[in-house]
Amino acid sequence: MARKKKNSPLEDVMDLVALLPWWAGVAIAVIGYLVLHRMAVPVKVGAVQPGQVSQLVTSSIITALASIGQYLVPLAALVGAAMSFFRRKQRENLITDVAQSKSANALDGMSWREFEMLVGEAYALQGYRVTETGGGGADGGIDLVLTKGGEKFFVQCKQWKAYKVGVDVVRELYGVMAAKGATGGFVVTSGRFTDDAKEFADGRNVHLVDGTKLFAMIKQVKQSQATKQTGNAAQPVQAKVLEAAEPTCPQCGSSMVKRTARKGGNAGGEFWGCPKYPTCRGVRPIG
Repeated sequence: MARKKKNSPLEDVMDLVALLPWWAGVAIAVIGYLVLHRMAVPVKVGAVQPGQVSQLVTSSIITALASIGQYLVPLAALVGAAMSFFRRKQRENLITDVAQSKSANALDGMSWREFEMLVGEAYALQGYRVTETGGGGADGGIDLVLTKGGEKFFVQCKQWKAYKVGVDVVRELYGVMAAKGATGGFVVTSGRFTDDAKEFADGRNVHLVDGTKLFAMIKQVKQSQATKQTGNAAQPVQAKVLEAAEPTCPQCGSSMVKRTARKGGNAGGEFWGCPKYPTCRGVRPIG
């Protein structure tokens, strides 16, 4: 098996900066230049004592490295910032193209990397802070970390068009959630899940999002985004009713319906429930 080529330190800088907002990369480039430029200025010394030779050598090495790094490190940061900017545009284009498609088949032609970017953007539009792990490879490990309201969620993406995602994948995610203290997790696929996977996820706060649910979720969040951006000036009352009366299911993206609790301490109280219950058990409080 061929070994994975090890990145150089500058490539690592570019990759790390590319995970940040583009403006953060520009800031790192500026700060990096100022710090290294200051370190690159040679220190004037007088007569060197015998015990100061090693200190002088170390200082000379640092100065030499800083004189080179003051240009290379900011350049690497700027390249990373450019990568971040273009990835941002690519995410926007991906989710717009899918939202404008007529069926979930639009997901089938994507690479695993494009699929992960699409999923991340879909959750970002729902108010999550999305962090790309950047090290999963094709379907390896946790691909995205979502944070919202102090809670952390793990996302594993599976761009499998011809196969069903089995219980082993769901069990693996659940194990990582338990080990790292995540509130919940999502397994998102362009295909479908086996019955065993669905049974294992039930009641464990692991949400399974297949291609159909993902497509519906993207349609919903893009519609909500368009409504917020335009303000729906022509129909402000209707927009308010849609937003207040039909919130989106946090698990599958469907428009929710009012239900009345029959058991427990909240018996008789109303809440928002998913219309696909019991297949989907998403709920939201009213008010």
